[in-house]
Amino acid sequence: MTNNLGKKVIYQIYPKSFNDANGDGFGDFRGIIDKLDYLEKLGIDMIWLNPFYPSPQHDNGYDISDYTAIDPRFGSMDDFTELAQKAKARGIDIMLDMPLNHSSTDHEWFQKALAGDEEYQEYYYLRPLKADGSLPTTWESKFGGPAWAQFGDTDLYYLHLYDVTQADLNWHNPKVREALFDILRFWIDKGVGGFRFDVMNVIGKSEILEDSIDGPGSTQEKRLYTDTENSHLWIQEMATSTFGDIEGFVTVGEMSSTTIEDGVRYTNPDEEKLSMIFSFHHLKVDYLDGEKWSKVDFDFQSLKDILNDWQKGMSDGNGWNALFWNNHDQPRANSRFGDTVNYPYETATMLAQTIHFMRGTPYVFEGEEIGMTNPDFTDINDYNDIETWNNYQILLDKGLSEAETMEIIQFKSRDTSRTPMQWDDSANAGFTTGTPWLKVADNYKEINVAKELESGKIFPYYQQLIQLRHELPIIQDGAYHELLTDHPEVLAYYRTLGDQVLYVFSHFYPGTTKVTLLDSVDLDREYVKLLGNGPVDSFTREFDLSPYETVAFITK
Repeated sequence: MTNNLGKKVIYQIYPKSFNDANGDGFGDFRGIIDKLDYLEKLGIDMIWLNPFYPSPQHDNGYDISDYTAIDPRFGSMDDFTELAQKAKARGIDIMLDMPLNHSSTDHEWFQKALAGDEEYQEYYYLRPLKADGSLPTTWESKFGGPAWAQFGDTDLYYLHLYDVTQADLNWHNPKVREALFDILRFWIDKGVGGFRFDVMNVIGKSEILEDSIDGPGSTQEKRLYTDTENSHLWIQEMATSTFGDIEGFVTVGEMSSTTIEDGVRYTNPDEEKLSMIFSFHHLKVDYLDGEKWSKVDFDFQSLKDILNDWQKGMSDGNGWNALFWNNHDQPRANSRFGDTVNYPYETATMLAQTIHFMRGTPYVFEGEEIGMTNPDFTDINDYNDIETWNNYQILLDKGLSEAETMEIIQFKSRDTSRTPMQWDDSANAGFTTGTPWLKVADNYKEINVAKELESGKIFPYYQQLIQLRHELPIIQDGAYHELLTDHPEVLAYYRTLGDQVLYVFSHFYPGTTKVTLLDSVDLDREYVKLLGNGPVDSFTREFDLSPYETVAFITK
C-alpha cells in the first residue's frame, strides 16, 4: 500500500451545485471556500472537484475547451489558488478531475483540425466512410446513437464514444500524450494533491477500429476499446512522466466495465500506474437485463457477491479499491437501496458503515453526509442532463407512456445527485440568492446542513466513521473476509490485522432479521461494540437486526 491510502477519506464536490457565493445560480470557488470549516468539521482529507474548466457545458463540464484555464462562472485562478491554500491549511488536499479521453469540439485542437491543420487532425480519430457508405464502425455512443459524426464539411468522420461534442483524442499520437501530460504538470505546479481520471480505461483504442460482432452497444463491442494493453501502457507512461514520484500524490481512475484482474493491474504499486480505481458493477444491480434505463428492485445477492469479490480479489492482488455508493453520475444510494421515508437515518448510516469499514479509500459525495435524496422531479423540463434527455426520448420511442418514462427518469437520471446542496431551510436551500441552475429538491426544509448540525444524527455518524478510519489500523490495513454469504438480507464481513478482529453486519431491508453465526466464529474472546445505528449491543451467537440496522464489533 502507498500514500497511506487506507487512512484517507475523500469528499467529492460537484462545484456547480455546492455553494454559490455571487448569486448567479452556479456554485463557485468562493462558495467552497466559505464552507471549508464545514468540511474540516466532517473530518475529510481531500476534496475531489468535478471539472471547472471552460466548457460549452454540453456534458456538464466534461466537454473541455481549455484544460489549463477556469470557467469564469466558477471564479478566477486566484480564487482557485486561495481555495487550495486555505484547504491545505486545514489539512485538506485538492484532487482535480481530468477527462483526457476526449476534448470538446470547441477546443482549439479540434478547431485547428477543422480548419485543415493536418498536425491537429492527427489528434483525433478521423476516418472515411466504408465502401458501402456506412459509418467507419458500427459502434454506439454511450449517450445513445452512433459513435461517429461528420467532421465539418469533409468526407471524414470523427469518433465520439460520448456526446457528439466530445471528440475522442488519439492517444496513439505521442504529441497528444505529451500535450496531456503538460496539462497535468501545469496543475501539479499549482499545488494540487491528486487527479481523478475520467473514463480512463477507454483511451486505448486500436489504430485499426473494428466493427463489433454482437452489435452496437454490446459487451463484446465495449471490449474492443476497454482495458486494452494500450490503456495499461499509456497510463503507466502518464504516471512515470508526471505524478509518479510525488510523495503522497493520490490518483483514481474511473474504470467502467473493468475486471478485478485489470483493477489489480491498474493499482498494484509495482505496476506504477494509479493509486486506486472506481469500478461500477455494484451499482448495476438494479438494471433490468443490464439496461440502466429501467426500474426494478436491486438484486441483493448480486450486490453482496460483487462487493465481496472485489474486496477479496483486489486484496489478493495487492490492488486498491475506491469505496463509494454515490457520485455525480449515480442516483442517490439511499433512494436506491433503502427507505428514505420511514428509515432515513438507518438507511444512510447503514450504507455508509458498510463501505467505510471495508478495505479501500472511502468517498463521500456532497450531501450524502446529511441524507440528501433523489428529488423525484415529475417534469422532464426540470432535468438538465443530456443523457437523461436522450434516454427520455428513447424510452418514449420504445412505447413507454409518459408516466412510465418519468418513473424511470426519477430513478436513474444523473441529475438526481446533482441538485444543489441543501444548506438550510431558506429559499433555494441557502445554495444561492439567485435562480439555481438546477431545481432544488422539495425536501430541503426537512433535510439540510443547518438542521443536521443542530439536531441530526447522520452527520455525526459520518464524523465517527471518518475518525475511526483515521485511528484504527485494522480499518486502514486489515485483511478482508466474507461472512454470511447466503444470508438473504444481511451483508457481513470481518477484517483481521494481527490477532485483532473487526466484524461488520449490515441489514438492507425493513422488518427484523436473525443472524446466526457459525461455530467457526470465535466468541470466547472479548468484543466491544465499535459503532452501530440500532439496538444490538452485544456480540452473541444469535441476534436480531432491526430495519436497516448496522453494527460493528471489535476485539479488545
